[in-house]
Amino acid sequence: MTGTVIAIPVYNGFDATARCLRALAAARPSAPHRVLIINDASPDARVAPLLDDWVLAQANAQVRHNAINRGFTWNVNQAFVAARDDEHVCLLNSDTEVSIGWLDTMLATAGEDARIGTVTPFSNNATICSFPDFTRAWPLPSRDERERMARALQVEPAPAIDLPTGVGFCMLITAACRAAVGRFDVDNFPRGYGEENDFCMRAAAAGFRNVLCPNAYVAHEGGVSFSEATQALMKEGAARLLGKHPSYDAEVATWIARDPVKARREAVVRALAAPQRAAGVNSV
Repeated sequence: MTGTVIAIPVYNGFDATARCLRALAAARPSAPHRVLIINDASPDARVAPLLDDWVLAQANAQVRHNAINRGFTWNVNQAFVAARDDEHVCLLNSDTEVSIGWLDTMLATAGEDARIGTVTPFSNNATICSFPDFTRAWPLPSRDERERMARALQVEPAPAIDLPTGVGFCMLITAACRAAVGRFDVDNFPRGYGEENDFCMRAAAAGFRNVLCPNAYVAHEGGVSFSEATQALMKEGAARLLGKHPSYDAEVATWIARDPVKARREAVVRALAAPQRAAGVNSV
């Protein structure tokens, strides 16, 4: 059975990273996997021992500590290099919190079609993969809320839904896609901000599908506020992305107008509300 490398780049964010690792340990995927954490020279002195201690307590986990800061895209590419030819790679941001069945369900979606190259789950904060309403960032749910969401999604599984691009907060890249498309473009997107969109566009050009797994849920804290430096990086990344893929914005806009995930979102909202109605509780 094909394994998966769960790759977690880390830079500071001590509290969020601690929550991420706790959730990851609690979820316990049944599919073969190993965890690779890359600490990108975090200046917060608490981060390295946090990662070292977590890895010691886990099976099939490793942490690498960069001597100097390399940037998000470089770190992702190190995970690609570390993965065996037959292993998928699942990128997982250090400010995410996975829920029950997350990886197994995403792998099941990837197995629906050999042409599937990337798989992204639902989240509270994942642009076009956000739930209950896409393109909007929702508050980070509690553990109970995200587990309830995950169970509701898995009651009646739905097939993969095509996306114009995956979303990098949590994105599974199949071994076949990685072999055909190559690594992330570190030259154009050294700090991130467009790197996964570029990869997904290249994957589509190579004949692969970027899809939503409509049966998995991964919470994502995301940026609460953006500094001027971050905004500048985002603007530069967007310009570079359009320079490489002029049709990108139009493809995303067309997909948003069609909203092919609407029926699935509405079905899950009904499923979530049903137990509460039965118990005489008003749904939110």
